[in-house]
Amino acid sequence: MALKLLRIAVPATAAAVLLSACSSGGSGAKAATAPVAAGSTVVHVGALADGAGTATDITVAQQDAIRAELPAAIRDGGVLKIAIGALPAGSAPLAFIGSDQKTLTGSEPDLARLVAGVLGLKPSFDNATWDNMFVGIDSGKDAVGFSNITDTEKRKEKYDFASYRQDNLGFETLKSSDWTFSGDYHALAGKTVGVGSGTNQEKILLEWQTKLRAEGKDLTVKYYPDSSAYLLALTSGKIDIYLGPNPGAAYQVTQTAKSPTPTRIAGEYSGAGATLQGLIAATSKKDSGLAKPVADAINYLIGNGDYAKWLAAWNLSNEAVTTSSVNPPGLPVTNS
Repeated sequence: MALKLLRIAVPATAAAVLLSACSSGGSGAKAATAPVAAGSTVVHVGALADGAGTATDITVAQQDAIRAELPAAIRDGGVLKIAIGALPAGSAPLAFIGSDQKTLTGSEPDLARLVAGVLGLKPSFDNATWDNMFVGIDSGKDAVGFSNITDTEKRKEKYDFASYRQDNLGFETLKSSDWTFSGDYHALAGKTVGVGSGTNQEKILLEWQTKLRAEGKDLTVKYYPDSSAYLLALTSGKIDIYLGPNPGAAYQVTQTAKSPTPTRIAGEYSGAGATLQGLIAATSKKDSGLAKPVADAINYLIGNGDYAKWLAAWNLSNEAVTTSSVNPPGLPVTNS
């Protein structure tokens, strides 16, 4: 089966900024010879993406006023320690190991690189499993997580958020299936649905399961750690549907299009539930003092157009936000 499944080859504390030109040439090749002003950084967005993104060079200038908002220890240390939860295997276009088999790429680490550039810091990545990513933030090993983390009211008990993208979930099925989802959880009755453990989509799915059981119906939930595992389960008939972040599902649809078992998006749902548009946010330890400077850095990128370039490079323009907010309303503790 000719599926392009992305596997992470090494636990990555990746290079701080992708300073070498993209192997496909284009704008990356030009940046290798162009002079860069003092206090500026060239971020090779979409580099080494192997078709998951479009190589786009963005020159980021340090913003002293925003940098001054940083906690002194981070500002003086000169490094932004970034948690990514992409082990054991990556999920394009969000976070994965690039075509050189060593560099962490994807929309999430690229935005982290852009934010670090605005803050005048060197980005340092700590790639871990989803659960251990939060352990790294809790322990202070990492300062901030950029890893498709949903803003939830429960997580606000421990973390502060700086929003940067809409959080939409996608229901991925085989193209041969006629099942669709239009917002009513009753459509899931009798289905076997795959999901990632510890995610907001798991929370939503389990709440729907509870409601169905109270009505004398049921749905079966199965857990998969990465895109390789769930795609194998989906294409082999072990699950009927996979519920995950819409960017990753949309990418897999393009990758399976010419395979014997193509998939499709059978419906979307807000990551915050029925009553609120979900938001993806940079995540830092509560009261660490990082949320505001990170949000201000993102708003600077929104204002000068670099944010739009970043989204376009990863085909995520339809998930844009107009502003980055600190601790906006998130996924309710109960989705009633």
